[in-house]
Amino acid sequence: MCRNIKTLYNFAPPVNSDEIHAAALQYVRKVSGFNKPSKANEAAFLAAVDEIAAVTSKLLNSLETNAPPKDRAEEAAKLKVRSAIRFAKPIANG
Repeated sequence: MCRNIKTLYNFAPPVNSDEIHAAALQYVRKVSGFNKPSKANEAAFLAAVDEIAAVTSKLLNSLETNAPPKDRAEEAAKLKVRSAIRFAKPIANG
């Protein structure tokens, strides 16, 4: 899975349409291999982003859970710690 696509379900505050669109854009970029499509492919690219955003919104609205919503700030802090550990540079012994 593309690391830039974030989990959108069961957060407080709930996901908004901009976040859904950003995830759809990342998905289309990943599967198409285009960061920015050519003029010839632009209409298909943008249509795909819109369709995936619509389906994603429908999916998120239809899901049910008994779990309490996750706190966005708390989850972001966890990701920051994981990233710092993952990309930490080893200390060179002189």
